[in-house]
Amino acid sequence: MAKMIPAAERILRARTFIQQARELPIPPELGKNDLSYIAGVKDLLRQARDMVKFIPQTAGVAAEMKEEVKQIYEEIEKANREILY
Repeated sequence: MAKMIPAAERILRARTFIQQARELPIPPELGKNDLSYIAGVKDLLRQARDMVKFIPQTAGVAAEMKEEVKQIYEEIEKANREILY
């Protein structure tokens, strides 16, 4: 069975994934149109989303934590727009 990761740790890991997506080097040949680059960015942002998606449904989670999850989702959407478009 997988080890349970605390919500605070999940939020930190999600932000790390977002930062990794921002730091992914743009390939010189095709630039942002390179399919492997797009897939890498989308995979990192998906991992960030997966890290926090069940936090709001968990019993006993503080309202502040739920608000932070909303901010993470907004950061993911903003990073997606800034990186790929």
